[in-house]
Amino acid sequence: MSAPGIAHLHVASGYSARYGASLPHALVRRAAERGVTALALTDQDTVAGTVRFAKAAAAAGSRPVFGVDLAVAPAAEPAPGSGRRRTPVRGGAHVTEARWRITLPAQTAGGWARLCRIVSAAHGSPVNGVPLAAWPVLEEHLGDGLVVLLGPASEPVAALMAGRPDLAERLLAPWQAIAGPGLRLEAVHLGHTGTGAGSLRLAGRTVQLGDQLGIPVVVSNAVRYADPGQHRLADVLDAARLLRPIDRRAVDGGERWLKGTAEMTALAVRIAEAAGHGLERAAALLAETEEPAASCTVDPVRDLGLGTPHFPEPHVVGADRARGGAMRLLRQPCEAGMTARGLDTDAAAVRQLDYELGVIGRLGYEGYFLAVAQVVADVRAMGIRVAARGSGAGSMVNHCLFVATANPLEHRLLFERFLSERRTSLPDIDVDVESARRLEVYDRIFERFGKERVAVTGMPETYRARHALRDAGLALGIAPQTVDVIAKSFPHIRACDIRSALAELPELKQLAGRAEEYGPLFELAEGLDALVRGYAMHPCGVILSNASLLDRLPVQPTPGGDYPMVQADKEDVEDLGLLKLDVLGVRMQSAMAHAVNEIRRTTGKQLDLDNPVHVDLADEATFEMTRRSDTLGCFQIESPGQMDLVGRLQPRHMQDVIADISLFRPGPVKGGMPARVAALAVSPADLSHYKRAGSTAREIVIKGRRVSFRSRSCDGGHNRFGTWATVRSRVSDLELRGHAGRDTVTRSRRTWSGSCIST
Repeated sequence: MSAPGIAHLHVASGYSARYGASLPHALVRRAAERGVTALALTDQDTVAGTVRFAKAAAAAGSRPVFGVDLAVAPAAEPAPGSGRRRTPVRGGAHVTEARWRITLPAQTAGGWARLCRIVSAAHGSPVNGVPLAAWPVLEEHLGDGLVVLLGPASEPVAALMAGRPDLAERLLAPWQAIAGPGLRLEAVHLGHTGTGAGSLRLAGRTVQLGDQLGIPVVVSNAVRYADPGQHRLADVLDAARLLRPIDRRAVDGGERWLKGTAEMTALAVRIAEAAGHGLERAAALLAETEEPAASCTVDPVRDLGLGTPHFPEPHVVGADRARGGAMRLLRQPCEAGMTARGLDTDAAAVRQLDYELGVIGRLGYEGYFLAVAQVVADVRAMGIRVAARGSGAGSMVNHCLFVATANPLEHRLLFERFLSERRTSLPDIDVDVESARRLEVYDRIFERFGKERVAVTGMPETYRARHALRDAGLALGIAPQTVDVIAKSFPHIRACDIRSALAELPELKQLAGRAEEYGPLFELAEGLDALVRGYAMHPCGVILSNASLLDRLPVQPTPGGDYPMVQADKEDVEDLGLLKLDVLGVRMQSAMAHAVNEIRRTTGKQLDLDNPVHVDLADEATFEMTRRSDTLGCFQIESPGQMDLVGRLQPRHMQDVIADISLFRPGPVKGGMPARVAALAVSPADLSHYKRAGSTAREIVIKGRRVSFRSRSCDGGHNRFGTWATVRSRVSDLELRGHAGRDTVTRSRRTWSGSCIST
């Protein structure tokens, strides 16, 4: 029997918190290798993996299907008292899981929009902490554009487990009424015995019921992982989710992997035989599985909005709806701001503004700048200190809109680092506000743009080494005290690096010697790497969109329940073309606001810290304090590393401070740039001796230390000295490391060898 095409319509990825054991890209890769023609991503109660799945499918040339596995309320009201939560026999926490679940693949853009609304409603009205789609919500949104799969976890098929086909038929009636022709039964065979979920007998009964009622049946493997060997990870995830060791009576049988054409064909044959049919019915089952997959035509670009900007509509911030109204509204405050800042007579500034507005207009980003300017204006109107930083400070438009303070021409900042027609990524503006009033800013943004356009960014919490070890230890039944000691022995590293750390880190040598005592602990913990264990609210990301936001992404309440949170992380929302505004609560902003208030209270003087007339940016007393490294409590230059760097740089004007802050970042520090710049900052007065010793050596004494240098050519050419800056940079390297012997550094094709001798 030749298969018409293999489709998997029920697949969970690692974005199903503590449930799925493979990430979307791994599932897509295996599907392509095994001849799967259509692959659906149906994570439990979330669509957070949709963007990664869509991008992986596009790269592999696969056909993606988007959906969700959702908990639903029972068709009939439960009996009084039946929802009472039991107390665990051995004490501890009791984990309540949804009893009934359905799978919803989306067929059309309208179906995806309805799916998003259902998921949002389910998270908005949880039962015992579990998102649950109530029947009124299902009745409102199910219908055209959605396929409804009822499998072993659904109420009607559960009736078949009990040998009650009559009850199953009655329970199917309301589903037939609201789902219409999109209703399907899901036959799942996982090699289990008896008549329970995953058994061959239940799968056969499901086919028989579908044939009796004229409901198509799809063959499913209820996939949880990409490869057969990952079933142990599924057991660990179950144990972590249920807060108990692995239950040997309910372990995963190793069948829920992403099977290929041959395996799914054999599965269909066995299910058809269990239902009393032959190969013809098996082929029909595969065709009935492929048919809804072929009808699922949701396009990631056209329907999900992948790669297309979705900014708040210009009329929300006052622009007229006529063509060009947004640009006219943007140009007016820009020109007014240029006049207010005294730049209207500066030809270079006028040219830069015109250039930037041209780029913004061609990209269609007027709504972005209007929205950001409105947010900043609203924050200032609330009396909250606000300042923009990052690459957005390089924009003359932001400067004229009073979003950014610094004049980009004066500081020679590049607009293209912020926004360019050659780059597809969206611009990014960080807005610093007073930490004590950050949530007031959130509330004002929601009030201004409405909940249909605003949400906060989600943040998947993924497994790293320590959490992975704790959950794997729980699953294996290792004593919590022992697991805690093991987990705390590891640095904060990725879970996939656990065994490498055991082999390489001296502080783990003793633990490595006892590794066999803990069985597969370290192997299982590594397997959990990057899988999602929960969701949290991003500390500063706010999403602004047009009114279609809730039709393209579901939202769920933040853990505190204060704000709606999109089911996508910060990278995904950018791929979806949403405006992500980072509203950072900075304690120094609160301290500055408090200081201004105290000055006004005690002296009656009102200071404007953004006005150079009120604040002297060349105050010598401040720079003298900075040169002494007396910077405790000074924002961005108060850490021990910064104290050391400002002491060596000896800043004398604001540009020096800007350079200091720019240098103190991971990339420049790793490349040794702070030491080299500090060397260039040495004053000639500090050079007590500098002489040329022959043609191959130089010697200098800096701050009481004599350093001799000689150069040799690496290619056999003539010996030549490097520049004086190179020599001083080398000296700074030696000083930075406290070098007391010999060291070698290679620049281009020349090697400098130096000896550092205290005098």
